[in-house]
Amino acid sequence: MTVRKNEKLIILAVALGVILNPLNTTMITVALPAIQKDFELSATNISWLIASYFIISAIFTPLIGKLSDIYGRKLIFLIGLGLVVVSSVLAPLSPNLPMLLAMRGIQAIGTSALFPAGVGIVRNTIQHNQNRVIGTLAVFATTSAAFGPTIGGVLVQFGGWPIIFYVNLPILAIGIVLTLMFIPKDEKNKATSYKLDIIGILLFSLFITCWMIFLLGLENGVQFVTLILAIGLTVVFYMYEKRREEPFIDVNFFRKNLNITVIYGQYILSTVIFFAVLLSFPTFIQIVLGESSQMAGIVMLSLSIFAMIMTPVATRWMERAGFRIPLLASVLVGLVGVILLFTVKDDSLLIWVGVVLAVTGISNGIQNIGLQNLLYTYIAPEESGIASGLLMTSRFIGNILASSIYGVAFATGMSVANMSTMAIGLLVVAVVLVPGMIFVTVKEKTSES
Repeated sequence: MTVRKNEKLIILAVALGVILNPLNTTMITVALPAIQKDFELSATNISWLIASYFIISAIFTPLIGKLSDIYGRKLIFLIGLGLVVVSSVLAPLSPNLPMLLAMRGIQAIGTSALFPAGVGIVRNTIQHNQNRVIGTLAVFATTSAAFGPTIGGVLVQFGGWPIIFYVNLPILAIGIVLTLMFIPKDEKNKATSYKLDIIGILLFSLFITCWMIFLLGLENGVQFVTLILAIGLTVVFYMYEKRREEPFIDVNFFRKNLNITVIYGQYILSTVIFFAVLLSFPTFIQIVLGESSQMAGIVMLSLSIFAMIMTPVATRWMERAGFRIPLLASVLVGLVGVILLFTVKDDSLLIWVGVVLAVTGISNGIQNIGLQNLLYTYIAPEESGIASGLLMTSRFIGNILASSIYGVAFATGMSVANMSTMAIGLLVVAVVLVPGMIFVTVKEKTSES
């Protein structure tokens, strides 16, 4: 009865934790020029600051999800909040890039704990409308990501880049108090026995990092040794994981479901375009167009708001028309959005930049919700847990690839020419999305006829 009475406060506590990962992911995009200037960094260094966050998140999100099942969701949730407190206090005091990278790494581990532990708390304590509550958490996360660049822009304008870390503290304080007071204690789970796939975790970490090193090194030519090592580690990881009974990443899930595998691939590519644009334009607006961080944040709203608006619109559209037409329309709109990147120059009006960003936002808004909903039409209910976890990993991989593209394209600095270089890479991605989307919607179309 007490839990039922405190449900709203429990949901609020979880929501405050869930928003921290997307909020910190997008707030920092507007702060990159200031950080780059203070530490005298190259675009490659900045790429590592962004990509390392996603590499760590990709590793720890599924790992901590399993740990929370064993050791308790409330405990893991509080540990996650505590790690974010430590990073938020110490990151602004970083004297150099290695220290800042370390603090961002701690922040990534902390925020990675909050989503799986938070969903576990909801499933354990909220007895009715669980799916609606989890959907509400997704809205919280999407909204915080949408407003991240704007919040970051205002904060950096008035307090410099360190303040984007300090803004976490009031959110954390409220979240910790609500968690301690209202989330029920964890029940001891003596029946669960789970052996950590340490080798799988290490192999996954190594091959992802090797691919990052290879991609970011393309500005200096192809590093064949790194490429061979990356390919080799990827193959070893796959061969090892497919024989594991409790693998870190269930590669057999992909092997047995081609349509699902392609959907994940589409989701990765869609994320690449969206995050590359989200990552590059705040810096472009400040460095090339000479605007303030506050103005950059305001202009970036065009990208995120249109993506957010299209989510409910696309959901209703797909309910009426099925998946094929909306998803094919989304990739064509996305292709137009990438082509429009070539029109952005050093004398472009901010309103035109906003229009270009809006087109990309519209495309991503449809693809994001469409691919997620399409995924769940292919899988059985009992596989929904692994499917959603792998979808989160796919998003992180897309973010890592986008960070690599950013690092290579802007290795010599932010400029119109380098923006066009990035646009060429994204154009290839946008073109590949078209046949992929046709493939994954064939079954859906057939079932309607």
